[in-house]
Amino acid sequence: MSAHDTAHDTARACAEAMWADDRASRALGMEIDHIAPGEATLTMTVTEPMTNGHGTCHGGYLFTLADSAFAFACNSHGPRVVAQGASISFLAPGQLGDRLTATAREVHRAGRSGLYDVTVTRADGTVIAEFRGQSRMIRGHHLETE
Repeated sequence: MSAHDTAHDTARACAEAMWADDRASRALGMEIDHIAPGEATLTMTVTEPMTNGHGTCHGGYLFTLADSAFAFACNSHGPRVVAQGASISFLAPGQLGDRLTATAREVHRAGRSGLYDVTVTRADGTVIAEFRGQSRMIRGHHLETE
């Protein structure tokens, strides 16, 4: 087995371990579409309870989708990692019924810290939001073998 295969297996196993306990993401109907080392893609459909007083997707739900993709990307290497900080820019509204995709990618990882960018898009490719998260490694590993 190559190092590439091992890294991808680790990323998938970490995602499975996290997903089992991630009640928030599952309760919002999120699905994991892609996992790889330093990468994650999650999707979610905007439901009526997620809409705000303008009839569009509440920004908190957009942040939550992006934050979940960020979490799976930064936890894909084995060690447990948490958010140290994050910011989001809302660029276009999400509408009721939109299938949103959050694509996270690792920008930089060194020592115990990392930097990740997440782009949230609608099915037609429109960019809804851009999110940047800083991560911090904590004690523990997702897999018992580590």
